[in-house]
Amino acid sequence: MKSILLLHGALGAQAQFANLKELLRAQYDIHTLDFEGHGTRAAANERPFRIDHFAENVREYCAAHSLDKPCVFGYSMGGYVALRIAETTPDLIGDIFTLATKFAWNPETSAKETGFLDAAKIEAKVPKYAEFLRSLHGEYWQEVLAQTKNMMLDLGNAPVLSPDALRSIPHRTRITLGDHDAMVTLRETEEYYRALPNSEMQVFPHTQHPLEKVPMGLLAEAIQEFFG
Repeated sequence: MKSILLLHGALGAQAQFANLKELLRAQYDIHTLDFEGHGTRAAANERPFRIDHFAENVREYCAAHSLDKPCVFGYSMGGYVALRIAETTPDLIGDIFTLATKFAWNPETSAKETGFLDAAKIEAKVPKYAEFLRSLHGEYWQEVLAQTKNMMLDLGNAPVLSPDALRSIPHRTRITLGDHDAMVTLRETEEYYRALPNSEMQVFPHTQHPLEKVPMGLLAEAIQEFFG
């Protein structure tokens, strides 16, 4: 049975994969983790959120669980982390499937995305989302917001991945996107997909960016078809 590692997105946690895990359980040995400062690890965070710190979390998890080149599904930021690992530690992981990963980070895009990360505004205008974040991170949800904002601004000034960097990645990859994603553009997805030498691309119909709005049955079928 193949091992598959599921990596969550920014502001997210491994708890979000409960439904997907049920759909994949019969076919794979499934692993999930919370990146440092998120979910079950929210209270123990001691350093800024950075892509390379999260990549380090994955390396530590694979070593602790004796995982040998697991397949990796990365949602949003999780896909960015997976590709960073493939670039820097290629022997650690196997095939990569990303969904809704934002690649085009620059000062303009980071300013746009971080404009939404205001805890007071979220509590006032979108209280249900505040409760959702609290359900994932407990009393530390506001710290997760602040740390994520800092990380995105840092990415805008110094992106970790570039098309040139991706050209060195030999892994089989499938880069996917929802056709109604308001955060990630088709243009940036296609640019980075084409930079990967062993890649394919898929667009899911009627699919928005939030994981909770992704049709899980369709996603699970695509994952199973790709990883085998």
